[in-house]
Amino acid sequence: MSTLLRTETAAVRELFGIETSMRVPLGAPQDDLAEHVPEVDPAYVFDPDVTLAILSGFAHNRRVLLQGLHGTGKSTHVEQVAARLGWPCVRVNLDGHLSRLDFVGRDTVVVRDGVQVTEFAEGILPWALQRPVALLLDEYDAGRPDVMFVLQRVLEHEGSLTLLDQNRVLHPHHDFRLFGTANTVGLGNTSGLYHGVQRLNHAQLDRWSVVATLNYLPAERESDIVLGRVADLRTRPELVAAMVEFAGLTRRAFAAGDLSTLMSPRTVISWAENIAIFDDVARSLRLAFTNKCADDEKPLVAEFFQRCFDADLDVALPASA
Repeated sequence: MSTLLRTETAAVRELFGIETSMRVPLGAPQDDLAEHVPEVDPAYVFDPDVTLAILSGFAHNRRVLLQGLHGTGKSTHVEQVAARLGWPCVRVNLDGHLSRLDFVGRDTVVVRDGVQVTEFAEGILPWALQRPVALLLDEYDAGRPDVMFVLQRVLEHEGSLTLLDQNRVLHPHHDFRLFGTANTVGLGNTSGLYHGVQRLNHAQLDRWSVVATLNYLPAERESDIVLGRVADLRTRPELVAAMVEFAGLTRRAFAAGDLSTLMSPRTVISWAENIAIFDDVARSLRLAFTNKCADDEKPLVAEFFQRCFDADLDVALPASA
């Protein structure tokens, strides 16, 4: 079985620049798990409160759920913390196609010495539970009910997993960690933004010992993220500042009910990457955002563009123009 050699700890103050006395273990994964340690993104900007919540999961085995609007980098936040700790992280999307059998495992027919035999193939949950990995459940509020109830016991501190078909009880590895991300907090699709999410069982939600919210960052920090991710725009900070200002206007308009689509930080980065390709701010915006908007909302988008860039946005042009 793979092990995680926790040979030393590091001060959070030194590792993440956050003023706290907390120390966290550093991992040194062995065997087949090294490939699961995420790569470090040196340009990544950490939110202090969310980072501390995630670190509590790694250092103290807390079950941490990150909630927030789309595109805020919830999953990436967990991965980048894991990357700096050297901790293997396995990311699973709980979409509507992931069944209980996929999650837990199933009997499969294999050939052994020319004879067909039935063997139990472990799903991702028992595989991760027995290893020193951080299991990241993406889109947690979109999981199927049969999958969600499998997690009920596992979410408890040191919670075990019973495989009824195998008459086995699996106990978690000492360094197994569990994280989740969700666009809602189990209330369902109240905003109309997230079709497919479920109203969650509050007895299960209660088992998440830490719930943190990651929403849109202050404009200055969001600009830093875009400049860090898109090197071609690092000499044009004023342009990026205007782009983030535009994104903020769409978010306020969405909150007021004037737009049905808002611009997430992910979309701002896509817009910036398009500018690096097409060298045209307006065309890049149409390809990244405007073409997603309803026709009757595009004049408002053009108004925001005029306000931020002092230029016209031709919303009548097709995406290929």
